[in-house]
Amino acid sequence: MKRRCILIALILILLLTFAVVIQARKEPEMDTVRPAVVAGKFYSEAPDMIKGALAGFLEDAEPVTAPNPLALILPHAGYIYSGQIAADGYNQARGHRYDTVVILGTNHTSPHFNKIALYPGDGFATPLGVARVDRTIVEALQESSPDCVLTSSPHQHEHSVEVQVPFIQVVFPNAKIVPVIIGTPDARLCARFGQALGKALKGKNALIVASSDLSHYPSHADAVAVDQPILAAIATLDPQRVQETIQEQMNKGIANLHTGACGEGPILTAMAAAKVMGAKGGKVISYANSGDIAIGDRARVVGYGAVALTADAPKPAATIKPPSSAVDELQQADKKALLTLARKTINRYLTTETVPLARGFSPAVQEFRGVFVTLKKFGNLRGCIGRLIPEAPLGQLVGAMAIQSALNDHRFRPVTIAEMKDIEIELSVLTPMKTVPRAEDIVVGRDGVLLQKGRAGAVFLPQVATEQGWSREEMLDQLCLKAGLAEGSWRTGAEFQTFQAIVFHESEFK
Repeated sequence: MKRRCILIALILILLLTFAVVIQARKEPEMDTVRPAVVAGKFYSEAPDMIKGALAGFLEDAEPVTAPNPLALILPHAGYIYSGQIAADGYNQARGHRYDTVVILGTNHTSPHFNKIALYPGDGFATPLGVARVDRTIVEALQESSPDCVLTSSPHQHEHSVEVQVPFIQVVFPNAKIVPVIIGTPDARLCARFGQALGKALKGKNALIVASSDLSHYPSHADAVAVDQPILAAIATLDPQRVQETIQEQMNKGIANLHTGACGEGPILTAMAAAKVMGAKGGKVISYANSGDIAIGDRARVVGYGAVALTADAPKPAATIKPPSSAVDELQQADKKALLTLARKTINRYLTTETVPLARGFSPAVQEFRGVFVTLKKFGNLRGCIGRLIPEAPLGQLVGAMAIQSALNDHRFRPVTIAEMKDIEIELSVLTPMKTVPRAEDIVVGRDGVLLQKGRAGAVFLPQVATEQGWSREEMLDQLCLKAGLAEGSWRTGAEFQTFQAIVFHESEFK
């Protein structure tokens, strides 16, 4: 009898263990929360800095022209590069109460995965907390689409979904999320799953976010030329046109163009789903590339666009025009706007590790012009860096030089946010350089001077000699010392270039 009881107990234990194993296989990782893996890389690890960055982007966002979108196509790069364009898109949906946001991510990390990965866990963690997964929608998609796999593997290191989550937590704090990875941009796969997704969401208070950057690594000018037609194609809601347009751009042989849209699969899927949900058209909300950012390199960029798919049929967006080559005079409003941008750039970088996007300026501010940004604290120099030869439009260059002057003038320690209330910003917008044959041709107070002798060189802005009370000879002696040369070295073998400057500072506008 005792042996029989022991045997029955063992059988029950085995059966219970077997049931637990079966349940675990049936519902893998159902109680997990994915940790943030790109916090501190693509966006800050500090909650206050994230909130500050997103608040700044949303404050500067493009106005609502496509309200209550069914789907958004948004970038997924580091916030300092693409955050403003993403905010432009989210602003179209801001104020609408969505219950669920489906995030369609691209597949950067699992090259052999070619299906649809639904995240099986309970949520995505960010420094702002945990965004909970809408398990009801996940289960509906798993049942309705044979292309879906409940797996966390493609999600583990993928950033394209994660970088959207803090935006959703701030803009739609009560919404649940459905994280999805589109394994491959196969047109038939995207169409099938897109239709299943649209049916699952139709009639619900849901938003789709397709996470995609655009061109990768061409020059700034080439990126604009490549990205414009791709954005226009997305706005047509025609998947075939999108694929054909991307392929057309890739076939042009553009230097360093690696892809036209890294999230082609999410884009195609979102278009198919949005049409089932009632979308009639799309609208390009905004565009920029990494070369437009104050810290960006215009020689090698990544493109970013925001597109809204809506139940209305929006008018086509205006063509993105390059800056005018005409020389326009800076007006008082331009000067004030540039000073505001310089201060805003420094403040935002020091407090949120992001920078504002220089846009919305007059043609004069879009021209390529050299500029120096000078910081003074209680009247004393606190930093000054600039560019004689402009590699970017004036507005962008002001932002870039503002950061450099605050943080990278090696004569001074980096500026702190606490100091900014005591600092006055001065801008010197330059005319083109002109070679002069003799030192006697330099006019003190009018001319800035670039002195070069051999490999040594140094520059003074026009106002420096006047502020110091120097004669021309004293200015040139000081310029030699700044270049590491002996006083008087300018008298033989030196070359001079002069320029003028439009100088203005914050106290003029107080």
